[in-house]
Amino acid sequence: MEFELNITDLKSKARAGVISTDHGIIETPIFMPVGTAATIKGVHQRDVENEINPDIILSNTYHLYLRPGENIIKKAGGIHKFMNWNRSILTDSGGYQVYSLSNNRKIKEEGVEFKSHIDGSLHFFSPERAIKIQKSIGADIIMAFDECAPYPCEFNYAKKSMEMTHRWLKRCFKEFKNTAPKFDYNQTLFPIVQGSTYKDLRIHSAEFIANTQAEGNAIGGLSVGEPAEEMYGMTEVVCNILPKDKPRYLMGVGTPINLLENISLGIDMFDCVMPSRNARNGMLFTIDGTINIKNKKWKDNFDEIDSNNYSFVDLSYSKAYLRHLFITKEALGRQIATIHNLAFYIWLVKEARKQIIKGTFFEWKCKMIKRMNNRL
Repeated sequence: MEFELNITDLKSKARAGVISTDHGIIETPIFMPVGTAATIKGVHQRDVENEINPDIILSNTYHLYLRPGENIIKKAGGIHKFMNWNRSILTDSGGYQVYSLSNNRKIKEEGVEFKSHIDGSLHFFSPERAIKIQKSIGADIIMAFDECAPYPCEFNYAKKSMEMTHRWLKRCFKEFKNTAPKFDYNQTLFPIVQGSTYKDLRIHSAEFIANTQAEGNAIGGLSVGEPAEEMYGMTEVVCNILPKDKPRYLMGVGTPINLLENISLGIDMFDCVMPSRNARNGMLFTIDGTINIKNKKWKDNFDEIDSNNYSFVDLSYSKAYLRHLFITKEALGRQIATIHNLAFYIWLVKEARKQIIKGTFFEWKCKMIKRMNNRL
């Protein structure tokens, strides 16, 4: 993987760059749609490619490990061939999913023992196992195995968790370097900064991660319930330390406003289930604010869902029609809403990139945040 930093905004720390993997070019800042189980729920790969048009998507190691299993994906020739997706893919190591299974897992120095959410069967992830699984899955960018501390948590817990994450990282790098590639393309390992919302822990972790000289770096343990201002504060602290010549990935973030604020702090990569999950529940994101399409007020509104066309294929359905699809529980409604929301997110980061290159990002960001902060 290679990263070229093209330009940094003069009035903020927003950056425009290019990541190159063996599966293509990724223009940053970028949002990665979440295809947890090797698919974006309810949307055909053809529509993802042609309408949403992301340079990279994300899949999840925990879910793919349970179903269909890494051996099936390996036999298929890797995840790209398995799901018929020829662009770049990133896999989360499963650390966050283990964090979310707080009642069904035991964390110890060796790794994490957990029960499957599917059938209750017992499994074990060590740093080494997480790397082996991700190598068999075959994503272009894979993540180190870490512990995501809950919010809020005591300082001592956050410190011990961060220190264990650092020890696990050494084991991840060792396994990554000592294991032969499974496929005829390169994979890149990103380490993850932790430390909860404690500034001194975040500084220590960011310095530790920076010293690994990895090809890219991630920030984890945010967007887990803390106020947005704390998220921004921790992101700023970390971005001031992480190398400027490497991409920075803020994991699990967030709303459209979160994206713009964190881009202005120097973040290059994002992922979040919010646009697709909220779409399936009838919430749409637009330039002018959010829409709950199930509300009665849209029953006889025959205006387009959004007159701003964010996709490459016409989605000129009316609000009344989309509401009808949701009220009657037609699958098409969830599909249209998902395409719309993800196309909006991709448009937003691509437009941010254009504004950074033009030198107008800061003013544009301020206007956009005011405009999007409405419920319609």
